[in-house]
Amino acid sequence: MSMHKLNIDTEEFKVNPQYRLQFEEAQGCYVLLFPEGLIKLSDSAAAILERCQQGTTLETLVLSLKQAFPGVDGLEEDVRAFLEDAGQQDWILPVGT
Repeated sequence: MSMHKLNIDTEEFKVNPQYRLQFEEAQGCYVLLFPEGLIKLSDSAAAILERCQQGTTLETLVLSLKQAFPGVDGLEEDVRAFLEDAGQQDWILPVGT
């Protein structure tokens, strides 16, 4: 259960400082490293979290992704769903927590 209730619609958020996003040569993909291990990320998850290294908002994030990946249908809904899940997993936190 997450200690922080993140409202992705209104709050600025960023990657939890306990996690580190990095490209893992051996795995050929991005991973989130944390003290207990690592999480392999899909390309789309990595693209989202890469943009959350500094504080960002849902609106800013979606605009950036739409520029990087033009013409993707349902992008905002997919990003929102991922962020809600990432918030529940504590991968992202409200800025200032």
